[in-house]
Amino acid sequence: MASADTLRERSQTNSSPAPRSEVDERRATAWIGQGVVIEGRITSSQDLRIDGRVEGTVEVGDHVLMVGARAAVKANLVAKSILISGTVIGNVTATDRLDLQATGSVEGDISSPRLVMVDGAVVKGRVDARGNRAKKTQGG
Repeated sequence: MASADTLRERSQTNSSPAPRSEVDERRATAWIGQGVVIEGRITSSQDLRIDGRVEGTVEVGDHVLMVGARAAVKANLVAKSILISGTVIGNVTATDRLDLQATGSVEGDISSPRLVMVDGAVVKGRVDARGNRAKKTQGG
């Protein structure tokens, strides 16, 4: 069995000599795999895909959050754009757009200026999808 040091040496010799630039890093999507369970607060400054189990809060700010079809999330979600194909129990806030796929379900309140809900998706909670109309009615 290889030790951690041996694996590190192999990866250093097999990897390209040039490190990834900051631009490349910002374009990458972080991933929580099917076998991963996370409890607590997740914050990310890049796009995030969840295929595992998460309990707590997930905040990705001005980025995209994807919840895979086999994901089980018990958390409040906050992101610019959110795509849900799995199960979410918690409040969902998308500052730009929320897409609920046919296999997606949300048990909690939803707030997003744009909501796309495919036939078969399930929502149990309040939905606020007023878009720009909310700003117009408040302002005048």
